[in-house]
Order: sequence, then structure tokens, then C-alpha cells
Amino acid sequence: MLGFSLLAALVAASPVHAGSAAEQQVRDAIKAPDLTVVHLWAPWCSNCQAELKNGGWLKMAKENPKTKFIFVSVWNNGNDGRGMLERFGLTNQPNVTVTADPGPRSGDDKIKQFDGLPLSWIPATWVYKGGDLRYALNYGEVRFPVLQQFLEDSESEWSHKGEPKLEE
Repeated sequence: MLGFSLLAALVAASPVHAGSAAEQQVRDAIKAPDLTVVHLWAPWCSNCQAELKNGGWLKMAKENPKTKFIFVSVWNNGNDGRGMLERFGLTNQPNVTVTADPGPRSGDDKIKQFDGLPLSWIPATWVYKGGDLRYALNYGEVRFPVLQQFLEDSESEWSHKGEPKLEE
């Protein structure tokens, strides 16, 4: 009984991070059977700006209309960066959602995780299918041909049925 009481006290005293509205929005979206790309970015980030300037994100959204793209502005004091995304034609794409984490840009309160995954650098790009994380690009600018390959691979069965097995 004492062990249970200590466990209950520890659980009650532990901080519970329910997550931001943006995290809940992402959790809801990634449950869908289709592909979802979650892109963590900020309008002040030069790497994020470079991805926008080369037109890669707009091309990805247009060429993958069944894929949902969620742009989550982080470390931007709750601002979603919609104005910058609008300049590059992303906000009027039907498969693009724009949201923001409310957290600050710096200091002790700056988020270090998003939906339970580490976040130490932006941009970061995650590919989900049916609630499963298929790919995570956690450090720097994405190469769009590589991202396109990841989307195609995520749609495949990932099966080697019919192939000969290696002998043990």
C-alpha cells in the first residue's frame, strides 16, 4: 500500500504537458490514412526562408494534392507566419494548413519537443501515414527530391513478399 501511495503522489506531483493547440491539431491530422507532412519552421529562420524562395514547398503541395501539409510555426512567440507563406502561394493551397505553437523564441520556456518528438533545430520535417511516423528530417533544409521519394516510399507496402530469403 505504501508503494502505491508513493506512486500516486509522484504522479500527482509530476507536471503534465497536455500540449499546445497546434500539437493537438497535428495529432488529429496524422491519424488519417493519407500522408501528412508536418513542417516545423519560423519566418525569421534563414534556412526556412531558403526552402520557400526556391519554390519547393509550393511545388510539393501542388504535385501531391492528396497529401496534407501542416506548417507549424515554432519559436515565434505564437505567430503563425501566414504572411510569409502567403507570399509564396502556400496559403491558398487546399491541402495546406497553417498553425503556430504559442511558445517563445528563446529562453527556458522555448519548446524542445513537439508532440513528444525532439525539436532542436528548424526547419524540421516529419512524414506520417495512418498515425505512424515514416520519416523525420530533423536538421536543416529539406531536399525536395528526397522528400518526394519519402512520400512515394510511404505509400508503398514496404513488403518483400516473393523475394528469396537469406539463409541464416
